[in-house]
Amino acid sequence: MRSALVTRNTLETQISASINLDGKGEGRLDTGLPFLDHMLDQIVRHGLIDLDVQAKGDLHIDAHHTVEDVGITLGQAFHQALSDKKGIRRYGHAYVPLDEALSRVVIDLSGRPGLEFHVDFTRARIGEFDVDLFYEFFQGFVNHAGMTLHIDNLRGRNAHHQAETVFKAFARALRMAIEPDPRAAGTLPSTKGAL
Repeated sequence: MRSALVTRNTLETQISASINLDGKGEGRLDTGLPFLDHMLDQIVRHGLIDLDVQAKGDLHIDAHHTVEDVGITLGQAFHQALSDKKGIRRYGHAYVPLDEALSRVVIDLSGRPGLEFHVDFTRARIGEFDVDLFYEFFQGFVNHAGMTLHIDNLRGRNAHHQAETVFKAFARALRMAIEPDPRAAGTLPSTKGAL
């Protein structure tokens, strides 16, 4: 089973994240930030990844530390759960629409962290959530998961729709990239012999 449990405790946040890459799409999410929980639930449902994320952070200051540290912790858990990467597809991509919004996400589980994040949100906040923090979440995730991630919101007028298409496309692309490839069973998808 490709699973992991990671805890991260700092003076700013206390986070526990467990992940099962071969799950059924079951989640238990409590970050103290309802909109972030809603976005993480997209990863659960559309990636068919089981997640249990419990976070307590210095939300009296703002949500930055919590969102970034959830991304870091999930990235660490993902990296551990993926293990040696033998027999996976490695690459994944998805386009996801929601009404007027459309996003594209492309992933390479290369072992090299890199983020291209191109989302021009139509407003600065979704409810109380600062949309700038989505970049921090994904940067923390890719740095610790060791992946290259391209996120492009191609269109959208509603910021909630923009965010939701990004997370749904991320989940679908992730699901494709981590999927076992029956034609490559036991082999590493790299000419270098390492990922």
